[in-house]
Amino acid sequence: MKPFIPLEEFQDRVVRIQKGMKEQGLDLLLAFGNEAEPQFVRYLSDYWPSFESAGVLIPAEGTPVLLIGPETLTFAKDRSKIPDIRRLLVFRESSDPEYPGSKLDTFKSVISELLDRAPKKVGIAGWAIIPQTIFSEFSKAVTEIGGEAPVKADQVMIAVRAIKSENELNCMREAYRITTIGFETVLDQLRPGMTELQARGIALAAMSEAGMESEAYPFWCLCGDGTNQAISRSRHKPLEKGQIIQLQVGARYNGYASSIGRPVVFGKATDEARALIEAGISGQAAILSTLKAGIPAKEVSNAYEAAIAKAGYSDWLLYGPCHATGLMEGEPPWIESNSTWILQENMTFCVDVFLGNKEKGIGLRFEDGVRVTGSGVEEFSNLRREVIEL
Repeated sequence: MKPFIPLEEFQDRVVRIQKGMKEQGLDLLLAFGNEAEPQFVRYLSDYWPSFESAGVLIPAEGTPVLLIGPETLTFAKDRSKIPDIRRLLVFRESSDPEYPGSKLDTFKSVISELLDRAPKKVGIAGWAIIPQTIFSEFSKAVTEIGGEAPVKADQVMIAVRAIKSENELNCMREAYRITTIGFETVLDQLRPGMTELQARGIALAAMSEAGMESEAYPFWCLCGDGTNQAISRSRHKPLEKGQIIQLQVGARYNGYASSIGRPVVFGKATDEARALIEAGISGQAAILSTLKAGIPAKEVSNAYEAAIAKAGYSDWLLYGPCHATGLMEGEPPWIESNSTWILQENMTFCVDVFLGNKEKGIGLRFEDGVRVTGSGVEEFSNLRREVIEL
């Protein structure tokens, strides 16, 4: 049987988040999500909005409610692990249809049903992504019934999401299995003269056939000038011999993201390219040999930066060596030089070595997923950590 998250685990997530709400004195929490950033909503409901946005209202006591726009009730009923679903105009798609005659709920009507008194302290998870229209309407409803203005409450959910369950880990292992298939297929079929977009298409086709739900992010292939772009999209640019070609591939499975990144070269790598690639390999090795539960996260950053400095590429660094991963390819927390928090078992990270030079226009990334253990890491992927010459 393929891995999945059972209903009981979704219900347990609500209980654990309610515990965190009580510790923070929160009476009510709105978890917000959209098509691009569904993580807070999907974690609670398994619902991934399309076109519209969505939210989950969680009282400190009682059962949550899934909030959707006017058009997606049949879709939400088919997917949501939360049975109580309400349609609100404010969650409509961005083209702003008015739905005249539709009987819809409001924040005020739903909150009044959930709570038998005015909420004192109210939080929002998804503070950085909630649009002004929804934030304003939610804030207005809360204050009109006697509550205080909402506060940022992402950490209430992030603290629960940071430590993965065995079911989550199995979904992540499956996502990385699929991504490995996609990456190996690209390496096998890549040819000079293909465009970056064609290379991306090879991976998409292979991973779709292997069982991915969707891509984990708009992954890319870049050749030569432009490989110093830490975040990018593929172009109609032909792949050339002798140039560094950066491949970034990632599948999503049952909500869980994955990512593998490698630089490759058609033919023999130049001395400059080889030195850069070997620096990336040494940086990733330093991270993998340092990561383990029980240590301050900044020790990983220190080991990474020391390895890159030894290789002579300190001025190519842009950010820290790892970011958490799960329902999003990039999740908090990041591991950085000022990270004093302690690594815990079953945290999951993308080991993300990015080196880029804006003057030369070139760079690379080595990226793999890992689970933190008491003695080190479980590697979800370890494909060809070498100078790959095709």
